[in-house]
Amino acid sequence: MDKGQVNDVKSDICCKRVRQYAEGECIRPIRMLTITVRIKGCPVPVTVKSSNAILKNQLPNSERVLKGMLFPAPVAAGDILATDFKGLNADIVETQNSFR
Repeated sequence: MDKGQVNDVKSDICCKRVRQYAEGECIRPIRMLTITVRIKGCPVPVTVKSSNAILKNQLPNSERVLKGMLFPAPVAAGDILATDFKGLNADIVETQNSFR
């Protein structure tokens, strides 16, 4: 890597997808956000995920914000709990049904 550019990717299997992934990891690493959140009236937390990958350095703050939120019930798998969460171009999507 030189001046923010990836010069070479060394791998036994260096196809176009491997090169794109390696360049992305070096320059702008992204991850899917998966976490449990609280639902009003639900005794156990339920899992949610981001609809798109977000910058890796944004994960800790996003997790902290979500952990402090209480979402209204009922929710079902696939429901969007937050649209364009924190301006990150990713929705927060319910991955399971909540039970009261």
